Amino acid sequence: MPRLTQATNLALATLWADVLCQQGIAASVQRQYLSGVAGELPPDQCLPEVWVTNPQQLARARQVLADLQHPQQHRWFCTCGELVEGGFEQCWACGRDMPR
Repeated sequence: MPRLTQATNLALATLWADVLCQQGIAASVQRQYLSGVAGELPPDQCLPEVWVTNPQQLARARQVLADLQHPQQHRWFCTCGELVEGGFEQCWACGRDMPR
Protein backbone atom coordinates (compact mmCIF):
# COMPACT_ATOMS: atom_id res chain seq x y z
CA MET A 1 0.00 0.00 0.00
CA PRO A 2 1.94 3.08 -1.20
CA ARG A 3 1.62 6.60 0.19
CA LEU A 4 0.24 9.05 -2.34
CA THR A 5 0.72 12.35 -0.51
CA GLN A 6 0.64 14.29 2.72
CA ALA A 7 -2.06 16.91 3.28
CA THR A 8 -1.90 20.08 5.34
CA ASN A 9 -5.06 19.15 7.23
CA LEU A 10 -7.52 16.32 7.78
CA ALA A 11 -10.32 17.92 5.76
CA LEU A 12 -8.15 18.12 2.65
CA ALA A 13 -6.85 14.55 3.05
CA THR A 14 -10.41 13.27 3.45
CA LEU A 15 -11.59 15.19 0.39
CA TRP A 16 -8.76 13.80 -1.73
CA ALA A 17 -9.38 10.22 -0.53
CA ASP A 18 -13.11 10.57 -1.24
CA VAL A 19 -12.49 11.85 -4.78
CA LEU A 20 -10.09 8.97 -5.43
CA CYS A 21 -12.67 6.46 -4.18
CA GLN A 22 -15.30 8.03 -6.44
CA GLN A 23 -12.91 7.46 -9.36
CA GLY A 24 -12.64 3.77 -8.47
CA ILE A 25 -9.27 4.03 -6.70
CA ALA A 26 -9.28 2.50 -3.22
CA ALA A 27 -7.67 5.07 -0.92
CA SER A 28 -7.53 5.75 2.80
CA VAL A 29 -6.42 8.49 5.16
CA GLN A 30 -3.69 7.59 7.65
CA ARG A 31 -2.33 9.59 10.62
CA GLN A 32 -5.65 11.39 10.97
CA TYR A 33 -5.41 11.46 14.78
CA LEU A 34 -1.81 12.59 15.22
CA SER A 35 -2.41 16.36 15.16
CA GLY A 36 -2.84 16.30 18.94
CA VAL A 37 0.73 15.16 19.51
CA ALA A 38 2.36 17.76 17.26
CA GLY A 39 5.16 19.20 19.34
CA GLU A 40 5.86 15.89 21.04
CA LEU A 41 6.61 14.51 17.58
CA PRO A 42 7.98 16.53 14.64
CA PRO A 43 5.07 18.43 13.02
CA ASP A 44 5.75 16.98 9.57
CA GLN A 45 5.30 13.49 11.04
CA CYS A 46 1.82 14.40 12.32
CA LEU A 47 0.23 15.49 9.03
CA PRO A 48 -2.51 13.28 7.59
CA GLU A 49 -1.54 11.14 4.61
CA VAL A 50 -3.48 9.63 1.70
CA TRP A 51 -2.57 6.07 0.83
CA VAL A 52 -3.61 4.00 -2.18
CA THR A 53 -4.56 0.38 -1.49
CA ASN A 54 -3.57 -1.05 -4.87
CA PRO A 55 -0.01 -0.15 -6.03
CA GLN A 56 -1.07 -0.60 -9.67
CA GLN A 57 -3.44 2.36 -9.26
CA LEU A 58 -0.78 4.75 -7.96
CA ALA A 59 -0.04 6.44 -11.31
CA ARG A 60 -3.73 7.02 -11.98
CA ALA A 61 -4.20 8.30 -8.42
CA ARG A 62 -1.37 10.81 -8.94
CA GLN A 63 -3.06 12.04 -12.14
CA VAL A 64 -6.47 12.38 -10.45
CA LEU A 65 -4.89 14.30 -7.57
CA ALA A 66 -2.97 16.59 -9.95
CA ASP A 67 -6.17 17.30 -11.91
CA LEU A 68 -7.96 18.08 -8.64
CA GLN A 69 -5.22 20.40 -7.41
CA HIS A 70 -4.83 22.21 -10.75
CA PRO A 71 -8.24 22.48 -12.43
CA GLN A 72 -8.40 23.74 -15.99
CA GLN A 73 -9.50 27.35 -16.18
CA HIS A 74 -12.11 28.51 -18.63
CA ARG A 75 -11.13 31.18 -21.15
CA TRP A 76 -13.83 32.47 -23.44
CA PHE A 77 -14.90 35.54 -25.39
CA CYS A 78 -18.29 37.00 -24.57
CA THR A 79 -20.54 38.24 -27.36
CA CYS A 80 -19.84 41.76 -26.07
CA GLY A 81 -16.15 41.22 -26.97
CA GLU A 82 -14.82 40.84 -23.42
CA LEU A 83 -12.22 38.13 -22.71
CA VAL A 84 -13.31 36.25 -19.58
CA GLU A 85 -10.69 34.10 -17.83
CA GLY A 86 -10.61 31.91 -14.75
CA GLY A 87 -13.54 30.15 -13.18
CA PHE A 88 -16.07 32.78 -14.17
CA GLU A 89 -19.17 31.52 -15.94
CA GLN A 90 -20.63 34.97 -16.40
CA CYS A 91 -19.18 38.01 -18.19
CA TRP A 92 -18.19 40.74 -15.74
CA ALA A 93 -18.73 43.42 -18.38
CA CYS A 94 -22.30 42.62 -19.46
CA GLY A 95 -23.47 39.78 -17.19
CA ARG A 96 -24.17 37.26 -19.96
CA ASP A 97 -23.70 33.56 -19.18
CA MET A 98 -20.82 31.59 -20.65
CA PRO A 99 -21.90 29.78 -23.83
CA ARG A 100 -22.23 26.02 -23.40
